Amino acid sequence: MAAEAPEPTTTVTNNALSARELEWANNSPALLAEHASINNGIIRTRFPPEPNGYLHIGHAKSMNMNFNLAFEKLGVPMENRRTIFRYDDTNPDAESPEYIDSLRRDLEWLGWQPERTTYSSDNFQTLYELAVKLIENGLAYVCDMTKAEMEAQRDLAKRRSSARAVGKDPDEEAPIPSEDVLPGRNRNTSVERNLKLFEEMKLGLHDEGAMTLRLKMDFESANPNMYDLVAYRIRYTPHPHAGKGWCIYPNYDFTHGICDSLERIDYSICTLEFETRREPYYWILWALDMYRPKVYEMSRLNLEYTVLSKRRLLKLVNANWVRGWDDPLMPTISGLRRRGYTKEIINSFCNDVGATRAMNVVEMVKLFQVARLKLAESTRRAMAVLEPIKIVITNFGEESAKAGEGGLTYEVQNSPTDPSYGSHSVTLTETIYIDSEDFRLEDDPSYFRLSPNQPVGLKYHGGNLVCDDIVRDGGNVKVLKCHLDTTEGRPKPKSHISWVPCDGIPCEVRVYNHLFTVAEPSDRWEEELNSEREIVYANAIIDPSVLELVDKKDVDKWKSNQALQFERLGYFVVDTDTTFDSSTKSGKLVFNRTVSLKEDKAVKKISDAEAKEKLRRAEQQRKDAEARDVLMTIDPKDLFKLAPEYQGKYSQFDDTGMPTHMADGTEVTKSAKKKLEKDRVKHAKKFAKAAK
Repeated sequence: MAAEAPEPTTTVTNNALSARELEWANNSPALLAEHASINNGIIRTRFPPEPNGYLHIGHAKSMNMNFNLAFEKLGVPMENRRTIFRYDDTNPDAESPEYIDSLRRDLEWLGWQPERTTYSSDNFQTLYELAVKLIENGLAYVCDMTKAEMEAQRDLAKRRSSARAVGKDPDEEAPIPSEDVLPGRNRNTSVERNLKLFEEMKLGLHDEGAMTLRLKMDFESANPNMYDLVAYRIRYTPHPHAGKGWCIYPNYDFTHGICDSLERIDYSICTLEFETRREPYYWILWALDMYRPKVYEMSRLNLEYTVLSKRRLLKLVNANWVRGWDDPLMPTISGLRRRGYTKEIINSFCNDVGATRAMNVVEMVKLFQVARLKLAESTRRAMAVLEPIKIVITNFGEESAKAGEGGLTYEVQNSPTDPSYGSHSVTLTETIYIDSEDFRLEDDPSYFRLSPNQPVGLKYHGGNLVCDDIVRDGGNVKVLKCHLDTTEGRPKPKSHISWVPCDGIPCEVRVYNHLFTVAEPSDRWEEELNSEREIVYANAIIDPSVLELVDKKDVDKWKSNQALQFERLGYFVVDTDTTFDSSTKSGKLVFNRTVSLKEDKAVKKISDAEAKEKLRRAEQQRKDAEARDVLMTIDPKDLFKLAPEYQGKYSQFDDTGMPTHMADGTEVTKSAKKKLEKDRVKHAKKFAKAAK
């Protein structure tokens, strides 16, 4: 006979990491004494990512919480803080040695030092023995129901729970057609039968999907996660860490609470989507009479203009929308590092974001601003041009002679605020290069840089650059013939521009914009990818003073590479695609833009094509707003009949307005109905809000 679980009554703790508690979560005096004796004043957390992808900035927030902020909130002295780094590796189909290695390297790079590194898979034998114990106690059974049968069973249990919640009779609202459906044909089978079948599963005597081990929980619970969750599945896949010794694998819900208890965790911290999982978490530990850690759920990090779902990130990689998991456009730790974000930037950003239970979307500009502040303190300067225009200085000999012994070489501070960074020299040559953004063919009162009738100052030289002649190649400007004006009484220039000497280093510069065109990507996120997310300047040039800093021998994908501030352009970092050899000046030099400098929008050049695109977007935004206004007039029960995006898709509906058949007469699938119901729930919330 199964032991009777206590009612899941809720209490609230006064702890800094307080959350909803259950009676199942209460430890006995004996368990508390044992735990206190083993930990001996130590407070322990854990960081348990699954190695099924690369860590992203959401994981950085979790690391910051588990290695630092949780202890700060609790007031734990430094000497009593411990955090375990655990690979939650229970799904061999999705995990790989590449992911396992990347997780470790990213954690180390961010500077976190775990007490020890563990693997859930190291506990496979213990987990198996505990599963046998549950079977012996009548709290687990082997089930041969198919996936479809389980879905029908869960759906029936949900409908019965919903009826009870509103005071209706579940036997009238959702009658049980047969005990084979609910509680299921296998639930009340003998201990002997279940031990035998579970052993056969372990020995590989049954096909994948033929049987599972389920926990005998509570089909009358209001929480669907208590509907006899699956603890073990058959998988004939070798494990990337444990090897080929197992063909049954425990699922996440069964594993992580047990591992927390075995590792003597005090605070099990996760994100809010796991809040409804605390019932099975504590039920399992109650059923096994194991120590129950405190569980705290915090809001996950939601960042504008990107996605943090591993499923979507994997699709970006597999569909070649990006170069890989470490593409600078990706929100992964590897991608951010490659783009030039240092561990100081990421950890400082996570500190600023903090950890609460309030759901919010963090503005991308906050990350950009942290990057600017940190890079301004630590990055040396250099001049560069992205789209070079060749300048020939016609009076160079005369000006060089006037300059005297020092010539036209200038000493430039590597940092405008920190003399300890030293200096470098730049030499003005007869031929120099300026950026195409710094020259216009037509004079414009609002444009302050070089044009045919407007001189401009040259940085570090002190004189004016005056355009005398324009050499064209078809419609393009090929060369500007200019002279230097150092006479007294010369016009004061409205601005000074950067330049690169004739011996500048050719390079490729990749400028990154937002990954998506909208701040919060929708279910149609692939359509919202930004076509201008990466702009490549293949013919850029940087001044030669950086020669010794950008050699390929110093480039490593697992560390922060050389960062530079390109004057007036932004902060850039040497990319891992670099093959440049500074001794021979051969090979390819590649830079990624980390973040721009604060833009002066008044001087930003906008092409005709950009202006048209801006108008097109404004018109599209107007149409989208009108469509939203129309949508807010549609009652949720008529959503799929009247909303423009659904018109013509469906031919039949049930009494609630839910589509039952497609336009061609085929039935709407269960999975499609689930998605439609979610869409209707979202619309109902917006509709109710608009009606207020």
